[in-house]
Amino acid sequence: SGAICIQPCSPSFHGETSFVCEDRKWQMLIDACASLDVQSLFQPGDGAKYFGADDHGNSNCQTDFSCIIPDILSSPAIPGNIADIVELLKNISLLLSENVNRGKMQSYSRIANHILNSSIISNWAFVKDRNASSVLLDSANLFAGKLLLRNGSESIQEHFISTKGYSIHKNTSGKSFDFIMGFNNTGSITGRVVIPEEELLKLPKTSKAISIAFPTLGAIIETNQLDPVLVNGMVLSVSLPEELRHVLLTFEKMNKLENIKAQCVGWHSTERRWDNRACKMKSDNISSVVCICRHHRRTFKSFSILMSPTMLRNAVLDYITRVGLGLSIFSLVLCLIIETVVWHHVTKTEITYMRHFCLVNIATSLLIADVLFILAAIVHNTALNYELCVAATFFLHFFYLALFFWMFTLGLLILYGLLLIFFKIARSVFIATAFAIGYGCPLVISILTVAITEPKKGYLRSGVCWLNWYETKALLAFVLPALSIIVVNVVVVVVVVVKTGRSSVGEGCKSQDLTNVIRISKNVALLTPLLGLTWGFGLATIVDSHSLAFHVTFALLNAFQGFFILLFGTLLDRKVLESL
Repeated sequence: SGAICIQPCSPSFHGETSFVCEDRKWQMLIDACASLDVQSLFQPGDGAKYFGADDHGNSNCQTDFSCIIPDILSSPAIPGNIADIVELLKNISLLLSENVNRGKMQSYSRIANHILNSSIISNWAFVKDRNASSVLLDSANLFAGKLLLRNGSESIQEHFISTKGYSIHKNTSGKSFDFIMGFNNTGSITGRVVIPEEELLKLPKTSKAISIAFPTLGAIIETNQLDPVLVNGMVLSVSLPEELRHVLLTFEKMNKLENIKAQCVGWHSTERRWDNRACKMKSDNISSVVCICRHHRRTFKSFSILMSPTMLRNAVLDYITRVGLGLSIFSLVLCLIIETVVWHHVTKTEITYMRHFCLVNIATSLLIADVLFILAAIVHNTALNYELCVAATFFLHFFYLALFFWMFTLGLLILYGLLLIFFKIARSVFIATAFAIGYGCPLVISILTVAITEPKKGYLRSGVCWLNWYETKALLAFVLPALSIIVVNVVVVVVVVVKTGRSSVGEGCKSQDLTNVIRISKNVALLTPLLGLTWGFGLATIVDSHSLAFHVTFALLNAFQGFFILLFGTLLDRKVLESL
């Protein structure tokens, strides 16, 4: 039929060597694009070789470029075609956005609707440019922002993209945009944008407000994100005058699950990621979420809600955490009280003094960390400012690290008592060294972590006051030191077992000192595996964030650490019981 093979139509992947021509479909598309003079829109690259062609000159097409729509809509939405259509829409929004009337917006929406169809979402995973969905969102926002309003309003609706616009002025009562759209073959979803009346009072003159709704774009963006979060509502974009900064958005949830936590977010168009700093939650129920979001022309113009599998809202987890933390704090306070009561009776030798000195600091560090854990939860749940969350995370990081470094000091104490039997350390030297290791090292690590990651806003994990993992791996500044200390202490325990198993041990040292070293070793031998198991399951919750079993086990071990320290460090110590 004279068709020219210009487009790889293999359904599996764009760019393969197998080519299929369907009649003159793609040649017609070339001609249609040429009539729009589209070849000048493309930079050298993939798009140019598919859309550059002859010039047939068609003035009617330049008004609304509707002539290319039939061929685009009849093309298969395979990854290569998706990428080319995104490129086409991008260049239209950059170079043909003058006088965007209803006809132009309808044509633009129909083209975008073709690649936003819910049936081809999985194809986006194979698009070479991982930022294609973000490019599409920015392009649509830019083009729709130039929409001209007829008689003060406009509404253009497709199945998977809907655009509405209104004229606004300071005497207007609160203006709202309501959307009801289908997101698959079986259901529809709603969204609402409200510009509060107090915001409209800031307008110096009559202006326009444009809003766009995308029911499927959230799922498309998910294919490019590292953080395992799921968009649970439509994406709502707004284009407002610079004077208007805040909007009220209502999102109906797609998945109405009670045990999944919702989170209001804005799409950071520069960093191309969801950012919870753009919004705060006003209300949340099983079917919908109301968010107050900050609009900014350069960064935050699009908003949605996430449900995060990493933040399971489960009654069992809540119960374990509350009961466990309460018991942990009570146990640590009791441990410190007992240590105060029996201090003079159990610190008669240098080794026992140093051992109980380390134990008191271990208990103190974990007690402060547990209290900070509760405060961090309060800071997050009440949506207080970002700086408070950073401060809470810094001190949490510091005191959890201090817990491990005091355990490390206890391990070094065992080696000192066992191996350096003829070398005595002055008490003041030991205290200074112990403080340098127990608090100095955690302080240096904590300061370096926040100094390196916070300037790029990569210190906090999205949606919670704790170290970031998915973007900057800041959590490694806690995990690596903690796990290294666990390994070192396990080696120390093995050394004790080997040395005490030899008959020569004790010949050169006091039997009382050896007894004390063995007692300390038992404490370390019991507490080290417990701490190792606790944070091992903590890592498991990151690797498999959907596993309720990992979350429950981690919550149990983490919440009861204080009780373990009381039990193995104090109550099971024979000297402490005798002193009592």
